[in-house]
Amino acid sequence: MAQYKVPPDPRDPDAKVNKEKSPREPIPWLWLGLGVLVTIIGLGIAGAIVSNFLTRPPLDVQPLTPTVIVLTAPPSPTPSATPLVPTPTAIPTLTPIPTPDTAVAPENITINYYAEVANTDGIGVTIRGGPSINNVAILIAPEGSIVYVLDGPAEGNDLLWWNVQLEDGTEGWAASDYLIPAAAP
Repeated sequence: MAQYKVPPDPRDPDAKVNKEKSPREPIPWLWLGLGVLVTIIGLGIAGAIVSNFLTRPPLDVQPLTPTVIVLTAPPSPTPSATPLVPTPTAIPTLTPIPTPDTAVAPENITINYYAEVANTDGIGVTIRGGPSINNVAILIAPEGSIVYVLDGPAEGNDLLWWNVQLEDGTEGWAASDYLIPAAAP
């Protein structure tokens, strides 16, 4: 059975390396000679091309005579009568839309009016991030607080929801079952 021998570390200067003398490869004289020959021929051709360009006579150049271009304006058209412009009509004045009287509560909850939190048995209404009980609860508006109606109604979870703004500026959605129309505070 053959034994395994650990090869010597080539980085170790004291290690004995079994160096077999390999015969020195001969210099490829044929290829070296062909390379020198091709180089000499290439230099000769390059020299011939350069000397050919340097010994050519210069090209005949004729002096340029300037060309004069005379610009003439086209004949002007015959004048025509000025067209009649119709008289402008007066701009209608804008009649402002009357602002709703929020001092009186409307019969139903209406956008741009106020509403009061009611019918919660003192608990208050949950103001949510969207028109559904699945939306995140923002806060609870106490019963009796006045809210400003921004948008609505929207349906969600079999309820009608109104987008409202509380007195502190918080906006959210409240179920219409817990809001009644109110006058401005």
